[in-house]
Amino acid sequence: MENQELLYRKENGIAIITMNRPEKRNAMSPAIFQGIATSMEDAVKDEEIRVIILTGTGDAFCAGADVKSMAAGELERREPPPEQPASRAPFTMQFRQCPKPIIAAMNGVAVGVGLDLALACDIRIASDKARFTVGYVRRGMVPAAGSAWYLPRLMGIDQSLKVILTSEMLSAEEAEKLGMVTMVVPHDELESASLEIAEQIAKAPTLAVQAAKRAVYESLELDLEKSLNLTMKLRQGLLRTDDYHESATAFVEKREPTFKGE
Repeated sequence: MENQELLYRKENGIAIITMNRPEKRNAMSPAIFQGIATSMEDAVKDEEIRVIILTGTGDAFCAGADVKSMAAGELERREPPPEQPASRAPFTMQFRQCPKPIIAAMNGVAVGVGLDLALACDIRIASDKARFTVGYVRRGMVPAAGSAWYLPRLMGIDQSLKVILTSEMLSAEEAEKLGMVTMVVPHDELESASLEIAEQIAKAPTLAVQAAKRAVYESLELDLEKSLNLTMKLRQGLLRTDDYHESATAFVEKREPTFKGE
C-alpha cells in the first residue's frame, strides 16, 4: 500500500510509514494526509504489526503544511461544516486512539503541523541534525492540531508558551532538554536506533504493551484513585492471557518467552 508521496512497508512486526516529498521537505499534502490515515488503519487491523514507525525522506521530517496550497486557497477561510471535526489534522485523534505504540523517527526539521505530527506519536527519536518550531503564531495562527495539548504535558506551561509565542527554532539537543523529544541520536544512527526500540517493543507481550499505553493516556485525565482502579482492571484482564502464563513459565524454565498476543 503506497503512493508516490507516502511509502508504507512492513517488516518483523513493524509498520514503517515514510513521508516521501523530499523536494518539498515532506510538506503535508492531501496525498500524505490520506496516506498516513490509510496506512495507520491497515497497521491497526494487521495482527502481525505490533509497532509503527513514522519518518520522512530527505533532510526534513515534515516542514508543515504545503504553503503554496495554502496561498492558492486550498485552505479556505470558512468555518468547518457542523458535521466535520474542527481539526484539519485528523491524524491527531487517530494516533491517540491507536492501541499500538507509534515512534516518530525525526530525520530533520519539523515545523507547525509537522511538529504536531511528531507530538502525536508516543516516542520521538530525533537526529542530531533535526530542528523544531511550532511556528503557528508567526503565521498569524493558533496551534490547532495538537501542540497546544501535548506541549504543556511534556514541557510545562511556561516553556510551552515560550516556544509557542516566540516561534523559536529549537535544536534537537534543546528539544531533548525541554522534553519535547524522547532522545537524540547521531543522524546516521537514526534508523537503527528507531528500529532497535521498535524491535524491543515488538518482542514484548502485545496485550500488555497495548494495556500499558492505554493506562498512561487514560490516566492523564484521571485522579490517582481512578488511575489505580483502571490499572488494576487491566492487570486482572492480563492475568487471564496466554502471554502472561507463557512469561511465568519461561521465567521458571529459564528460557526466552514466546509471545503470541493472546
